[in-house]
Amino acid sequence: MPYRTVPLCCTFLLLALCAAPTSVWAAAAGADPEVNKNFTNPALKVNEWVSKFEIESREVYKFRKRIVRTAGLTRGDAIADIGAGTGLFTFLFADAVGSQGQVLAVDISKPFLEHLQKKAKVGGRRNIKVIEGGAESPNLPAGSVDRIFICDTYHHFEHPVPMLAAIARALKPGGQVILVDFKRQEGVSSEWTLKHVRAGEEQVVSEFKDAGFTVVRREDFLKDNYVLVFNGPAAKP
Repeated sequence: MPYRTVPLCCTFLLLALCAAPTSVWAAAAGADPEVNKNFTNPALKVNEWVSKFEIESREVYKFRKRIVRTAGLTRGDAIADIGAGTGLFTFLFADAVGSQGQVLAVDISKPFLEHLQKKAKVGGRRNIKVIEGGAESPNLPAGSVDRIFICDTYHHFEHPVPMLAAIARALKPGGQVILVDFKRQEGVSSEWTLKHVRAGEEQVVSEFKDAGFTVVRREDFLKDNYVLVFNGPAAKP
């Protein structure tokens, strides 16, 4: 077979891929291409998800008040609830930050956002604002929040690298991310978790570290989920 040279553009592509962080490879390999299919459906029935999300048998619902305390909110704080869904934590955060604070409820589902907006209006919650998130960014203003909360949503991030970069930009100096997600362990976790959740805790921590975040605390009061608190990347001089 005659020798054939490799096009220069292909050589650069291979070099770039080889230099990519391990977490990028893992995310690409483990992502479920239909992980967000249900939530991008414009015909999504919100009430059906309320009955799934806001029920005592769901661990994060049962321990919702303790999870909120983990966020360490004070009156006047601004927090983004990424993957706000039916508003389980959005409205608890609204109470915690008070009328002088703000909750930015982010989701990719328009039916969820419409539900949140209507519920906030009916309840007179003027400190709640809804934002439609994207695949690579939560679309939060730069330097806008003291805390970012992500519950059972991180594994839905199809593009974690640009998403984490956008999250870092949205934090105020000294801001933190509170992350709750499913424990994913071969031989321990359910078949649903192993299939649905693309990354275990170790990989998630690695992805955050690659993005410049630092783990400052881990809470272990949940059975099926872990809770991590990260400091945002330090501001560059």
